[in-house]
Amino acid sequence: MPDSSYGVLDRLLHRLALGVGPIAEMSFDLDQKTLHNGPEAIVLRRHVFVAGLARAGTTVLMRQFHSTSLYRSLTYRDMPFVLAPNLWQRLSSISKRDIQSAERAHGDGILVDADSPESFEEVFWRIFTSDEYLQTDKLIAHRPDEDTIRLFTQYINAIMASAQPGKKRYLSKNNNNILRLDAIHRAFPNALILVPFRAPMQQAQSLLRQHRRFIEQQEQDSFIQSYMSWLGHHEFGRDHRPFEFDGKTANPYPATSLNYWLELWCETYEWLEKRSSPSVVFVSYEDLCGDEKYWARLAKLAEIPVATISPDSFSLSHKPPVENVEQALESRAEAIHARLTVKSREI
Repeated sequence: MPDSSYGVLDRLLHRLALGVGPIAEMSFDLDQKTLHNGPEAIVLRRHVFVAGLARAGTTVLMRQFHSTSLYRSLTYRDMPFVLAPNLWQRLSSISKRDIQSAERAHGDGILVDADSPESFEEVFWRIFTSDEYLQTDKLIAHRPDEDTIRLFTQYINAIMASAQPGKKRYLSKNNNNILRLDAIHRAFPNALILVPFRAPMQQAQSLLRQHRRFIEQQEQDSFIQSYMSWLGHHEFGRDHRPFEFDGKTANPYPATSLNYWLELWCETYEWLEKRSSPSVVFVSYEDLCGDEKYWARLAKLAEIPVATISPDSFSLSHKPPVENVEQALESRAEAIHARLTVKSREI
């Protein structure tokens, strides 16, 4: 996330690489020309895709898998030419220097540096399919065609071509992928798709806090809003665009209220519950906190050594409600959460 270390030239480069579609597409095409092998060798590998509503532990879950050194993820070293990982790796000075570790803009204690994995994959979908799902006030589910699926496998193949030795699988954390889970499965039929969820009131309150936090940051620095929009991060802030599924009516509550975020929680996970398939695994945030047996089952599902991941980074917290919510809405959320918890413990 941009901060005071982003000077004028850094901001200009990000604006060109991420904000100008033709430049982004050209960087993708040029990078593809550097590859010697097609994606056939990687499409059947056990890649991991983490997706879900924000504030459910998606980042920490991704980082636990990334810490095994078995996966290649996009990192801050790949910015801003994230569609050209091989060319940028060779050309950019960022690959030769460290970025000082600092807390990310969310203010949640998670530190980021040059090698921190992050959700940059969405740039691909925004550049090549934005008209299918990205609307001015919402994000809708879409079904990418076969040509786009082919391009996506080529993109992941390019990322893997830039991986260090020993990193044979791709690791993604992209919340917007819930809009295209079928496409992810079609592209990589053996991939493990993890959908974390959290106690609804706790997750909704965290979403509301982040929404307020990013509005304040973006009012102080408009570049932050542009940066988040280029990356397809519309979870909160001044350019918040909620998920809207199956032609449902817009959320009836204001985004400044807890009811709004609880309604969004219900709509999102109810829709995911109905569309779940064997390739999608629901993951309980609460069970990730300190339950080594649960982590062992995740490792088995991912087909990696059990000892490589642990629950150490997860901590259970419970904050009392900041405001009252509609009782019917809370009851609906609790019922969905109970069903998802049962599903998550079947793994």
